[in-house]
Amino acid sequence: MTKLGRLYSMFDTVNLPDSLPYTQCSTWELQFLYLVGRHTLSGNGDIVELGSGGGGSTYALAMGLKENPLFDEKTGRLHAYDFFRVGKGTFATEKFFDGGHKREDDNSFLNDFRGRLEPFLPFLEIHAGDLWQTSDPDDTTPVEFLHIDIAKTARVFRCVAERFLTRMGPGTVVLHQDFAGPRLPWLHWSTGALLPYIEIAGPPIRSTLAFEVTRPIPGDVLKSISEDTYSVDEKLALISAVQDRVDRDHTDGIPFKSVLELAKAYVAHYDGQHKRAWSIAKPLLTDEYLSRTRSDHFEQLRKAYETERSTSRVSPVTRLKRMVGRG
Repeated sequence: MTKLGRLYSMFDTVNLPDSLPYTQCSTWELQFLYLVGRHTLSGNGDIVELGSGGGGSTYALAMGLKENPLFDEKTGRLHAYDFFRVGKGTFATEKFFDGGHKREDDNSFLNDFRGRLEPFLPFLEIHAGDLWQTSDPDDTTPVEFLHIDIAKTARVFRCVAERFLTRMGPGTVVLHQDFAGPRLPWLHWSTGALLPYIEIAGPPIRSTLAFEVTRPIPGDVLKSISEDTYSVDEKLALISAVQDRVDRDHTDGIPFKSVLELAKAYVAHYDGQHKRAWSIAKPLLTDEYLSRTRSDHFEQLRKAYETERSTSRVSPVTRLKRMVGRG
């Protein structure tokens, strides 16, 4: 059992404050963050949170670090990355503001975040803005811990892969908070590529998959992940490898084998293979969890397939006539 696996038996020992900042993480995920900070980390490498939001997850992790006798607040650093504002492309909610609503003509909740995390500011380093701008491409400092809750798009994931995953080594702990998101298949196939070099801690903690790097990761593997060089078939195989290792979450509420199967459909969808995507997704309509929680996913994939099919039925001559007519 990995050192992370031992934390599962300790959930009941965690007492987080009732005044914890608003967060979209579950109580179990927050408890796990605290336990990692309290019992696993040392501060000998960078401790990084990508996607700090309103600060609830940051607070839980920082609270654990503060109570960790191995963590030196004078030298250790917790790095918090986020836009710290609402608006297009940020995936942030106004609930991250004090009072639950943004102030007039002010989209930033950075000052609210600072105020909530005030007890930990001596060892908290805040990076506000676009990750491509706020992260250093030349930084090679080993990363001891990565909490990834920011890779909502392939563009952002590439930055995560290039500038953070490349700094992992044996002992690095990674928490993928969005692992239950089928629309983010890069989280799933990249984990499949890393399987020979990591140990999964145990069942996902709600939507979070936790793993520890146990072997040096070859540079060519990390390069293939960051440059997205895998074919669709290779990505599907990598996700299948993860399905062989991950079943349901620790509460038995999320069927990850089904979630990952739907993620495969999105691999094909993003590649423009809409018929193939729908052929993967359609049998999952009978899955109770997915039909209840991911109806919009099915609708998106079905519409893309039907649009592709209707377009393919139009003859080249008809398409040419339509183009001439528009001219």
